[in-house]
Amino acid sequence: MSQWFYAEGNRQQRGPLASEELIALYQSSRIALDTLVWRDGLPQWQPLGSVADELGLVIAPPPAVEPAPDAPVLEPAVPTPPRIPGFDTPEPRNAVPGPAPAYAASPAYARIAPPPKKTSGCLVIGLVLGIGFLVVMGILAAIAIPAYNDYLHRAKVANAVGIVSQLKNQVTVFAMDTERCPVNGDDGFQSPTSYAAEYVGAVRIGRFGEDKCGIEMEFSVPDKRALDGKMLWFEYDMQSQEWTCSSDLDTKYVPAQCRG
Repeated sequence: MSQWFYAEGNRQQRGPLASEELIALYQSSRIALDTLVWRDGLPQWQPLGSVADELGLVIAPPPAVEPAPDAPVLEPAVPTPPRIPGFDTPEPRNAVPGPAPAYAASPAYARIAPPPKKTSGCLVIGLVLGIGFLVVMGILAAIAIPAYNDYLHRAKVANAVGIVSQLKNQVTVFAMDTERCPVNGDDGFQSPTSYAAEYVGAVRIGRFGEDKCGIEMEFSVPDKRALDGKMLWFEYDMQSQEWTCSSDLDTKYVPAQCRG
């Protein structure tokens, strides 16, 4: 249902009113057909008579005046609209000759602006909550994505180390049988690059020191500088027959069994 406003004396707006209330004011002669009215959607204030059809306002025709006997019938004079003291009535551009309607030239009409539209409180609250949600989600994403990527790298490093560590038993058996450390190319041991796999660039097998054999694993992760080219070592002591593990990886990527 449209909400209407009307200008009282063309100087002060009243409303909002329902269509029926506006019609009742007209029928009680409190407003006239030239009273300025406005609703949301109209570009400017309009005289009541111009929106009568929209309101459903029935305008009764003026009573006919019978001319006096033998009186000459004269053309009705066009009334000149009253001027508001202190204001001029400009002639509109491209206007049809003749007097302009009072409401179109009235400075008071120009001063009456449509009521400002009120912003819904629910809309404001919704906008605030929406912006807050996006900010929180952005912060969580900034924290979660790097953490998830680190988790993936740790899992793949651990998988690669687990595969290479299977060589430890082979090195132990060879050292016990031959009393020396195996090297790449010995029976059962391939070249360093033949062990290349995901996250593994090369695996070197040889002697690390007096009575110590070793497996050196080189990481190959081109898109991760913290991993690419780093080393992990399995060292076997032939005297104690024990294995130790060390690495120059960042601690967060080093498998638990290789942390000091």
